[in-house]
Amino acid sequence: MRNNGKRLIITGVALLAAFVLWTALIQRVDVRPVGQNGTNIGFAAFNLWFHKLTGVHMAIYTLTDWLGLVPIAVCLGFGGLGLIQLIKRRSLMKVDPDILLLGAYYIIVIFFYLFFEMVPINYRPIPIDGVMEASYPSSTTLLVLSVMPTLVYQVDRRASSPAVRRLTGAFAVLFSAFMVVGRLVAGVHWATDIAGSVLLSAGLFRAYRGAAALVDERKRG
Repeated sequence: MRNNGKRLIITGVALLAAFVLWTALIQRVDVRPVGQNGTNIGFAAFNLWFHKLTGVHMAIYTLTDWLGLVPIAVCLGFGGLGLIQLIKRRSLMKVDPDILLLGAYYIIVIFFYLFFEMVPINYRPIPIDGVMEASYPSSTTLLVLSVMPTLVYQVDRRASSPAVRRLTGAFAVLFSAFMVVGRLVAGVHWATDIAGSVLLSAGLFRAYRGAAALVDERKRG
């Protein structure tokens, strides 16, 4: 469908704008020094209520931490595909455009991952191994929700078997849901940290989909 790429990009930009607004609200609405060592937390009443409701479950935290290797493996897999194409075709410009865009997209995701680790908006509800760690947005949630949709998208584009496409889609949805719920109930993030990751990852993925769709539209003329 023509102009689908532009619509996806506009949706992505809107979601990214919502993430910026959400980030600003977290620093201004019901901010209280209720975090570790008296650090400020936005939406304090809600976050404290939710944290008390779930409690802390370090076993779930550890499990979801290790499962965070799955989206990293997906990134490496598509990186390997791009490298194989580069070696066989002997030109970066002959690598599939959607794979090149995917590489750029992963770099952007990693940038946001590292940026918020270095510029903490708030800190986790509890110390991890005795250390105060940045908590917003949830980096594991960001990684999962940014990468797993690309697995579905690329398999849909490249796999001829409907069964493979369905199985991949089901796996990605169930895995992503488990990871998001797991991070929520583990008690190692404030609930608003998870919400921020959902907005950021959705905006980034929509923008990638839109860019890939624009390339496809130009190919079709």
